[in-house]
Amino acid sequence: MDSASSSARTVAACVIGGIVLGASVVALHLGAGPAAPSLPPVEALRRRFRRRHRPVRVYMDGCFDMMHYGHCNALRQARALGDELVVGVVSDDEITANKGPPVTPLHERMKMVRAVKWVDDVIPDAPYAITEDFMNKLFNEYNIDYIIHGDDPCLLPDGTDAYALAKKAGRYKQIKRTEGVSTTDIVGRMLLCVRERPVSDNQSHSSLQRQTKISHFLPTSRRIVQFSNGRGPGPDSRVVYIDGAFDLFHAGHVEILRLARGLGDFLLVGIHTDQTISSTRGPHRPIMNLHERSLSVLACRYVDEVIIGAPWHISKDMFVTCELGLSLGKLGPLIYIC
Repeated sequence: MDSASSSARTVAACVIGGIVLGASVVALHLGAGPAAPSLPPVEALRRRFRRRHRPVRVYMDGCFDMMHYGHCNALRQARALGDELVVGVVSDDEITANKGPPVTPLHERMKMVRAVKWVDDVIPDAPYAITEDFMNKLFNEYNIDYIIHGDDPCLLPDGTDAYALAKKAGRYKQIKRTEGVSTTDIVGRMLLCVRERPVSDNQSHSSLQRQTKISHFLPTSRRIVQFSNGRGPGPDSRVVYIDGAFDLFHAGHVEILRLARGLGDFLLVGIHTDQTISSTRGPHRPIMNLHERSLSVLACRYVDEVIIGAPWHISKDMFVTCELGLSLGKLGPLIYIC
């Protein structure tokens, strides 16, 4: 009898102990105990939920002075890291304080950035360095997920990293810098240009050309494909054709391409060869070579396709080439802007 009673007490103790242990585990899991980790705030959970169900927005800033295809390639890479790209254009005063006065004013730089086909929104007068206040504004007002910059160092006059706060916040991503071009490089090419003068000055036209064509750009078919739209005109599209040098691509070029695109459904741009430009505008031109100029034009949101090395004179053969190269059938009306 005593043995049976002892066994019953043992079983009961085990059952009660199991119940207590199970309740403790459940309490810890639910965060009821003092040692349990606290759950994230409700607002943080809401923010995380919204982020999963909205486009990823990335931010990239820059001076974009004398904008070139290297800038465009940086914006293309930044856009590939998210769904929407917001670009901050640094103010004239900020550039002057950190690098010296810009060549092109803010309103022209804004126009150039807005014309790049990978840009979704633009913020004017952005600071040169990412401050805590501006970073919070990006995150809370513009819903920015990541701040993007190239792999080249961006140091302030005091030697500190302009993107240190973004890196510390864990919201920084890096892209590869485009080699072979920079605003400084382009200014250097311009300074090497010599005014046109008679050949008797002991300098031939060919030697003048060698001075101006200092470019480290190596064109590849992959880069051209990256910049291309990859689509042709529809069977009844009104195709607009405009040609030119488009050297040192600037806000005036953007405006004429915008107006040309408004005349039809598909804008085809012919880009003249280096030899054609040299023979018509002087041996010191162009500053940018044919493929550099082609990429700058291709990056423009108003342009659908380019002819690299377009002829100076428009011929019937060129129209046939356009028909065969741009669509399977006959093109609709073709407007030529001269």
